[in-house]
Amino acid sequence: MGIATFGLNAVDWEERVDLARLRAQRLARLKSALDGSSVGALLSFDFHNIRYMTATHIGTWAMDKLIRFALLPRGGEPVLWDFGSAARHHQLYDPWLDYRTATDVAEPARGTSGARAGISVLRGAFHPDAGIADDVAAKIYAELERYGLHREPIGVDLIEMPVLTALRAKGLEVVDGQQVFLEARRIKTADEISLLTTAASMVDAAYDELYGALRPGMRENEAVGLVSKVLYDLGSEQVEGVNAISGERCSPHPHVYSDRLIRPGDPAFFDILHSFMGYRTCYYRTFAVGSASRAQVEAYRRCRAYMDQAIALVKPGATTADIVSVWPAAQEFGFADEEAAFALQYGHGVGLSIWEKPIFSRLVSLDHPETLEEGMVFALETYWPASDGWGAARIEEELVVTSDGCEVITKFPAEELLVAGRRYHTTGGPLPLQRDSQSHLNTAPAIPGDAA
Repeated sequence: MGIATFGLNAVDWEERVDLARLRAQRLARLKSALDGSSVGALLSFDFHNIRYMTATHIGTWAMDKLIRFALLPRGGEPVLWDFGSAARHHQLYDPWLDYRTATDVAEPARGTSGARAGISVLRGAFHPDAGIADDVAAKIYAELERYGLHREPIGVDLIEMPVLTALRAKGLEVVDGQQVFLEARRIKTADEISLLTTAASMVDAAYDELYGALRPGMRENEAVGLVSKVLYDLGSEQVEGVNAISGERCSPHPHVYSDRLIRPGDPAFFDILHSFMGYRTCYYRTFAVGSASRAQVEAYRRCRAYMDQAIALVKPGATTADIVSVWPAAQEFGFADEEAAFALQYGHGVGLSIWEKPIFSRLVSLDHPETLEEGMVFALETYWPASDGWGAARIEEELVVTSDGCEVITKFPAEELLVAGRRYHTTGGPLPLQRDSQSHLNTAPAIPGDAA
């Protein structure tokens, strides 16, 4: 039985995502990772780590501001300092943040929230003499001192220089805590997998709309708008990005959309990144528009072969080195080295953010392999340039590692190159106009060494 895809809403007549369990299991995993580390507490300014720790969210506008922060002391509960009235909202509506505080160690005091008003330096916008960084450091130090952890190293994920300086001035040893957070987030819970699968199913729908709309004269930015509307209408929390690349922009891959007009015969590939209840997608598909050249068909077939070979190896106990070993070296597709070709033949964990653990790349994985485990969720992406010098193919699949292999949760068809917008006539008569009459081109010659 495959991974279930539920509706987008909570209901009383079917067991779906259990949000209370999601919050509890995430915090338990983070506490376990903290207990197994060398630090006494974890301090987070990273939006995604704060959400994992505290199950709070104040809008996507805040993701790059580094204005809110949260602390998890060893043996204690999270304390969150949040922006303006957001802290008051947490106190009223986030009961899971109610617990006894460090000042109530002897006697539990229910109804005391771990959410407090607090603000960091607004990426330097506050006047340096206003003492905001010192105030942040004082808040953190006071909590650590209550738990007797002020002489222990404190692990931090992201931090601004004034705050780092202020913490060190208090005598705190500040070390890298990001690895502790990422270790906790490496294996997904059942509820996280359900949310990731739902997020991918929303992109399935967006690709179906995009495939039906692609035509010569459409601009790349129009495709971005169409995809964004579909996702937001379905309930997306954030469309983090839509990478829309067409024609000669495919090789080299610029990783950003433009206002280019799509033309007949163009290759076009897209990467859709969005968030559903915090859980993200990273999901490439490639189309030809109107028609497909033999060079494009061959590029797609090779790109698909590298993907299929990688997926076949995914199972518990396999390593990232096993996966990348079947991918081509950078020099085989026109790059000087693996750094120059980074993220073209690539893989990365997907969760509350993209590019979590594990990472798959010939740049690092052959020398520093990571072992795959049941419950990991990651994306594998392959790329191949066309022999015409300007086209290319890009495919990405998201996978869940199961007990005996893996399951692909990105479902929009990608086994063969799809041609969108086929409205033209050939000597054989008119091609059908129906959207569901997809042209599956599979006439390319075999890849060397491929048992076609």
